[in-house]
Amino acid sequence: MMESQKPLAKSHQLKLKVCGLTQIEQIQELILMETDFLGFIFYKKSPRYVLNHLTLEEISRIRHQAKVGVFVNESLEKITETAETAKLDFIQLHGDEDEYFIAELRKLIHPKTGIIKAIRVGDQSRDELQEIIDSILPTVNYLLFDTDSKAFGGTGKTFDWNVLNTIDIALPYFLSGGISDENFDNIKTLHQQPFALDINSKFEIEPGSKDLEKIKKFKKEIRTK
Repeated sequence: MMESQKPLAKSHQLKLKVCGLTQIEQIQELILMETDFLGFIFYKKSPRYVLNHLTLEEISRIRHQAKVGVFVNESLEKITETAETAKLDFIQLHGDEDEYFIAELRKLIHPKTGIIKAIRVGDQSRDELQEIIDSILPTVNYLLFDTDSKAFGGTGKTFDWNVLNTIDIALPYFLSGGISDENFDNIKTLHQQPFALDINSKFEIEPGSKDLEKIKKFKKEIRTK
């Protein structure tokens, strides 16, 4: 784990990340709800591409301690420039970025900027997943496990969470991919509990427009279990 930014204070209480944000009013409501992480997608092919709705300057003015920018196979220069201009606290790499790319990125970004690397879980073997995890451990602050898809996330589908019980996860991790109040109880079956839950499409009215009441209810639910 990189020393530049330690994981947030350890707690048995699950953190919550709401991803795919596009509306300032909803973002302010989520801040008032004390949402732990705010996720902004900088992937042009996503229906939640934030720059179709907000400018980098508008994002930079959002006062929050954990603004996450999500990038998919973007250039080092673009990620660095975006993170600096939007004043991002975390960079989430959701594409095919390897340990060499991440190491180069680390040299370019602010030392206090955290890196979250998404691992898309599909039909890999246990050994293949473990190899991916082990290769990137020295370069990132957090892992994130999501359902593999050509759309790079936002599918609303879950992967088989049991696979996480077969691998060694040496960093705190975000669990993503179709999380909802219907399957939340299944998280109890995980030997190593997630550091945070990453919610998106299951808590939307339409892409980029969040169902705030549903999020509020879910947040209360995860805080009391």
